[in-house]
Amino acid sequence: MSETENKVQEPAEKKSLNFIEAAVEKDLKEGKNHGRVQTRFPPEPNGYLHIGHAKAICLDFGIAARHGGVCNLRFDDTNPTKEDMEYVDAIKEDIQWLGFQWGNEYYASDYFQQLWDFAVRLIKEGKAYIDEQSSEEIAKQKGTPTQPGTESPFRNRPIEENLALFEKMNSGEAEEGSMVLRAKIDMANPNMHFRDPIIYRIVKTPHHRTGDKWKAYPMYDFAHGQSDYFEGVTHSLCTLEFVVHRPLYDLFIDWLKEGKDLDDNRPRQTEFNKLNLSYTLMSKRNLLTLVKEGLVNGWDDPRMPTLCGFRRRGYSPESIRKFVDKIGYTTYDALNEFELLESAVREDLNLRATRVSAVLHPVRLVITNYPEDLVEEMEAVNNPEDPESGTHTIEFSRELWIEQDDFMENAPKKYFRMTPGQEVRLKNAYIVKCTGCKKDENGQVIEVYCEYDPNTKSGMPDSNRKVKGTLHWVSCRHCLEAEVRLYDRLWTVENPRDELSAIREQKNCDALEAMKEIINPDSLTILPHCYVEKFLAQARPLDYLQFQRIGYFNVDKDSTPEHLVFNRTVSLKDTWKKLNK
Repeated sequence: MSETENKVQEPAEKKSLNFIEAAVEKDLKEGKNHGRVQTRFPPEPNGYLHIGHAKAICLDFGIAARHGGVCNLRFDDTNPTKEDMEYVDAIKEDIQWLGFQWGNEYYASDYFQQLWDFAVRLIKEGKAYIDEQSSEEIAKQKGTPTQPGTESPFRNRPIEENLALFEKMNSGEAEEGSMVLRAKIDMANPNMHFRDPIIYRIVKTPHHRTGDKWKAYPMYDFAHGQSDYFEGVTHSLCTLEFVVHRPLYDLFIDWLKEGKDLDDNRPRQTEFNKLNLSYTLMSKRNLLTLVKEGLVNGWDDPRMPTLCGFRRRGYSPESIRKFVDKIGYTTYDALNEFELLESAVREDLNLRATRVSAVLHPVRLVITNYPEDLVEEMEAVNNPEDPESGTHTIEFSRELWIEQDDFMENAPKKYFRMTPGQEVRLKNAYIVKCTGCKKDENGQVIEVYCEYDPNTKSGMPDSNRKVKGTLHWVSCRHCLEAEVRLYDRLWTVENPRDELSAIREQKNCDALEAMKEIINPDSLTILPHCYVEKFLAQARPLDYLQFQRIGYFNVDKDSTPEHLVFNRTVSLKDTWKKLNK
């Protein structure tokens, strides 16, 4: 596949550049990297992508597309204890769902031999050594940002001895944790990452691609920059925590090329802020705990912030890209409101969702003067925002299901729905006047009665008569029963990450116990006996729907023709702030 075929199409409208785009354009004007732009998206295959990754994906692929370049996909598979092909496949699916296609597919494991050879060269040049101290001892000797560290007693061991021990690290003779390879840099450097960082450790877990070939694995800081260089990356875009890693990134590339001048042809690391979202926890470690402990129903649970979770819930890829575009890229961290994401979803789904009728809390409405055997077909517009979307048919009959909240026996003055003596319009059908109701022995309304005016059908002369309320409905004889799942925030606090840390410190408990204190017990409500129009028998997962007057929904993957299941994507309006003031 050619680079042209892989390029993401940029929007036609011209927009202002963010600081990273401006820096890339400056590099191009100065002729750096021979006028090329090549980026990469480098996920570790140790979990599913979440919406924070979407921000990086949009930037990496967007920068390349804007400048006619290419963005490659590189899996950072240097820790076999946490990685799996399941995650590799899921990551690729999520990127493509977002609307992007990579130019080439790489793996850090592609470079294990090159990285090993580089490490051997550093040992021979006296720039790396084997340290047999424990991780606790090494950490203690690092010092503090204001105090220099202490040198390892193994720092100046002979080169031949280092080479022999390095071979043992990979042969399986040495045990995990018994030794590491460290770069020999500067134990007094104010940048703590320069204080003889660990560049190789022993891991005896088989690798998902290389099997048992390797026992010694490179650390991220050692593998990342070199992989960028091997691939010809021009712009390495990272989140802000890598600012302090950048000098080490540059140093290892300088060592790799033996001090040659690379100013005009080298990867350039630039950092941007992470996506932090209110009422959302995005640490892979914590998400894995949620899945393993059964607090959610898998990685694609619609309450999860994973891309597959948002997809299953009914978010469109366009809405996520729109949200990322709205929040932008800066050099400082901020907490973005979840409501902003939901507003982007509403804006997008309003333009693409098919309007249908569904009743979630049904009560029977009987039109007492309507012929018992008559069935009329009403035309319902699929999407008023899209003139090309067409219409579909919905049946109208004597007995209908309406929402319980749309009837009140003793209504206040400004209640414009169904109440005795008041007229309302049934959407796409007639004006009706409520005449009363029937209750069970507990006083619960089980039927509502009304009479219709046959001259007020939509399109008839009298249909223009003004009434203040319009209700949706489905015909009792022509609808389908369905299960509807209403999803809400998974957490009860605005910043669950900080709250979890505070609870763990205060109560000296593990992450799971802390999570249980702030998880929302009402994050999922299942309504087993809802009714939808039979038009939805043809709906499929990832179809975008608007249940009129209720919210946006989609078909869940659990749905079958015999048991329809719908997920609420988002309500029509933001009710969260109002409820939580």
